[in-house]
Amino acid sequence: MKIILVLLDGLGDRSYKVLDNRTPLQAAYTPNLDRLAQLGSNGLFHASRPGRCLPSETAHYFLFGYDPEFFPGRGLLEAVGYDVAFRDEDVLSLAHLSGVCREKNVPILTRGRKEISGDESGLGNLYHAIRNYETGGVRFRLEKTRQNDAILVMSGGVSPFISDSDPMVTGMPLARVLPLTENPEPAKAGRTALALNEYLSWCHRVLTDHEANRTRAAKGLPPANFLVTQRSGRRIQPEPFEQKWGLPGMFIASGAIFKGLARELGLAFIQAKDSDDPGEDLRERIGIALADDTHGFIHVHTKVPDEAAHKGDPEGKAAAVTALDRGMADLAEALESRDDLIVAVTADHSTPTVSALIHSGEPVPLTIAGPNVRRDGVKNFDEISAAPGCLGLLRGGELMLMLLNYADRSVLFGHRLGPAERSSMPEKYETFRLE
Repeated sequence: MKIILVLLDGLGDRSYKVLDNRTPLQAAYTPNLDRLAQLGSNGLFHASRPGRCLPSETAHYFLFGYDPEFFPGRGLLEAVGYDVAFRDEDVLSLAHLSGVCREKNVPILTRGRKEISGDESGLGNLYHAIRNYETGGVRFRLEKTRQNDAILVMSGGVSPFISDSDPMVTGMPLARVLPLTENPEPAKAGRTALALNEYLSWCHRVLTDHEANRTRAAKGLPPANFLVTQRSGRRIQPEPFEQKWGLPGMFIASGAIFKGLARELGLAFIQAKDSDDPGEDLRERIGIALADDTHGFIHVHTKVPDEAAHKGDPEGKAAAVTALDRGMADLAEALESRDDLIVAVTADHSTPTVSALIHSGEPVPLTIAGPNVRRDGVKNFDEISAAPGCLGLLRGGELMLMLLNYADRSVLFGHRLGPAERSSMPEKYETFRLE
């Protein structure tokens, strides 16, 4: 039995007057998603706990059943996804140029990541000017990945247990980097925070006086005069996905962050492309999943709902979901004609179209359908219709446990073939030998 999980990133949302007090998903035209809901069990899902606002990378990590304590950090995952060179003991942080003004000695964020634009040579010169720095034995190397994105590689007895400098909200002062309380390596964390604050101050001085920023000012562009950092991490070797769940897995997505996550968890990765037709993109990804005969678990991802939500237009997000639904037709048809498929459709988190929050903490709709799955009478796939379904509210790794259960791959709890507790029946274990 093959499991296909289609994840519509940021699908969940809130109700809006412009949509007659419906969510964008409720307002969208979704005959194929509704058809899938009618074929199986429905409910709600949260990758952690309701009310907690999750970024995509942590939501996926929790969804796959991994412990939050061992999350390696987004900085590391993007570094892996962009093939940035580093050593296992290095600390990796997200970094980007921003604009600040000074009030006395306090920098105030005036321009965020997406508001700093310009030609590649201009921003590239700014990044190059602050690429390398060393203080107190701590070395910094800045690796540009996209137009205004970079990975900051920190080396030399450093720790990931440090806070962020980026408040992510314009008008707020930048934060001093501090060691996290009750962390397991306080001396290293304190040393790392001290060195990073020094580096960021140096960056501000270099960027402020740089010719590229004088050119930006002459063109009427905002200054890119501060480097901000967030979400530091260090490599943690997790249990491979196949060993954890007893299934060889594959991840189909377009973003570098998901490439990095797949690599770290031991999932095969297919780099998908995003075009102007999101429905066709999703149809192609689902086609790859349906045709594959080597992986027991395939994760199909699209970022379209999340990106639509960040544009602040509820009607636009509804239209984006309608377009994606067209790409689900083949999956619904395959589910009705084949007896070897378990299909799940959900999201990693809610992304409110109109909110000060980047992501919000409401649960998202979930449907699971297949030959072994109960049918609960839910007729529509959306946040409200799914809630009374027979799945109830699933959290984190409970989704993977339910998928194993429906695929008839679960092991009876407490039955151990081998030295470790497993969720699935192992195909290989040490056999008994007669003396």
